[in-house]
Amino acid sequence: MIDPREVTRMTEHSHEELLARVSSEYYLENRSKVEIGASYEISRFQVARLLAEAREKGILEIKVHFPSRVSAADIRRIESALGIREVIVAETTGDVIQARAILAKAAAVEISRQAPAGGTIGISWSRTLDVASRLVRELPRCDIVQLAGALPTEGESNPLELIQRLGHVSGGLTWPLWAPLVVEDPTTAAGLRRQPEIAEALAKADSLDLAIVAIGAWKPGTSTVWDRADAEVRQAAVEAGAVGECSGRLLNATGVAVESGLDEQIIAVTIKQLQRTPKVIAVAQGEARAEAVLAVAKAGFVTTLIIDTPLAQALTDLVDEEKS
Repeated sequence: MIDPREVTRMTEHSHEELLARVSSEYYLENRSKVEIGASYEISRFQVARLLAEAREKGILEIKVHFPSRVSAADIRRIESALGIREVIVAETTGDVIQARAILAKAAAVEISRQAPAGGTIGISWSRTLDVASRLVRELPRCDIVQLAGALPTEGESNPLELIQRLGHVSGGLTWPLWAPLVVEDPTTAAGLRRQPEIAEALAKADSLDLAIVAIGAWKPGTSTVWDRADAEVRQAAVEAGAVGECSGRLLNATGVAVESGLDEQIIAVTIKQLQRTPKVIAVAQGEARAEAVLAVAKAGFVTTLIIDTPLAQALTDLVDEEKS
């Protein structure tokens, strides 16, 4: 064990030894960040930063052996083809509810890992992200911003509860969006966006350090926004080329935002704001969302993609088709 009083006088070699020791204690000895922090007289957040630094320097290497049909090589191909820094495949079965829970756990891990101390996190609502917010146990102090208005779904919680949960864990400020995601009348939507509290929350999305969003496909059963939109608006968006949906914002197959009547009805983060965000975690489930994921990837803002096994397999096939 390293004497904490000597830490500040360590050479670069000694610092790397510290990274190795902390990594070993956390991953091999199953010690918690709190326990490790107490040993070295540092906070658990500093321990988390040391673990992240160890990964970046190659001192800590995490290998995952995939027993399924999605290999590590397949994942690298998806990352390369989509231009995404990191693709995480959650090993799932055919059960939708169980798959959602597994995806949510993976998302919770990434939210905790990537959350910046003293920064600002924005998060949209989806069923998977709602579950993920319940699984986040550790966050550095940071502010939490609601990225999309409320979308009533039977038997589910709402975005306000989601950010309140994360705010409780982080101990930072929360910026709720007191509005529905889809407003029937565009004039009413414009009026809501001008209200001070709503305008302030929307403006916070200009300076996010991390965003967490879900990806939907623009068709029935794969986007909660689809069912809330007028049939005429839905069809107009389809004819304009919409294939993907992210926080109510539509994208065509090339990753370009689709201009449609729906945009004027939406109260949420914009594609441009997401493109200015340095880190964006996106979650998607099911092979039916493959084309939507490809479209969102081409928009260029996703840095970490979390998907299930069927979607990973579908993306592999889609990538192969595009190459041929």
